[in-house]
Amino acid sequence: MTDSTNHVAVVTGAARGQGRSHALALAGRGIDVIAVDRCADIDSIPYPLATEADLEETAELVCAAGGRIHTVVADVRDLPELRAGIDSGIERFGDVDIVVANAGVVGIGLPDPADDRVYRDIVDVNLLGVWHTIAATAPSMIRRGTGGSMVLISSMQGLVGRGGDGSAATFAYAASKHGVVGLMRSAANAYAPHNIRVNSIHPTGVATPMIFNDHMVRVFEANPEPSAMSGNLLPVPFVEPGDVTEAVLFLVGDGARYVTGTTLPVDAGFAVM
Repeated sequence: MTDSTNHVAVVTGAARGQGRSHALALAGRGIDVIAVDRCADIDSIPYPLATEADLEETAELVCAAGGRIHTVVADVRDLPELRAGIDSGIERFGDVDIVVANAGVVGIGLPDPADDRVYRDIVDVNLLGVWHTIAATAPSMIRRGTGGSMVLISSMQGLVGRGGDGSAATFAYAASKHGVVGLMRSAANAYAPHNIRVNSIHPTGVATPMIFNDHMVRVFEANPEPSAMSGNLLPVPFVEPGDVTEAVLFLVGDGARYVTGTTLPVDAGFAVM
């Protein structure tokens, strides 16, 4: 194991998009990264999810930058599998003091108001998966005894309800992302005695494969009128993964050592009324 002064981070959904950006930035600061991803599609989700090749590319990028990474193929919906994978990284690097619960899915463009399968899958990844990530890492953070930071990636849909269309998919996404706020606030209370801070980040649309895929091209073509997804006040349609990463770096850094229980928007003014 490494010396206890070394920082160790768990990042879920690390194979591409925001998760890759977070992992690379943390590694660039000398933090060892346990990178988790399912690396397989979910039948009800209408776009391709990350692959093992994507996760390997994240690892190669981290190593090329001089960082250390331990990759884990695990589904955040499966707590024993997730815990075992994270524990394998802890055996290599030591106990964790940073957690970025980033894994998530969306079902924009699925209109069925009673699609029980898609509702459950979205909630299970976005909400149950975040709780599983907390449950799989908190014991290590407490055992380490040096405090730390959990950052839960929610969405502006965790703070507002714009864009609801009555579909099971949009209901599930908004409900799950609002639920992440409840998890964050409860965890902030639970772990404060251990000097573990817990906060959530709320991006507007982010330029990742979750948005840039063939399914979403068809959705945009079928709905060319401005929508809730184009409601940013600043003149940008999407923010970049790196914009969210900057918020992550702030929340896990010493500059936020007394920041806990907060909901931090990275929304280009999406919520301004």
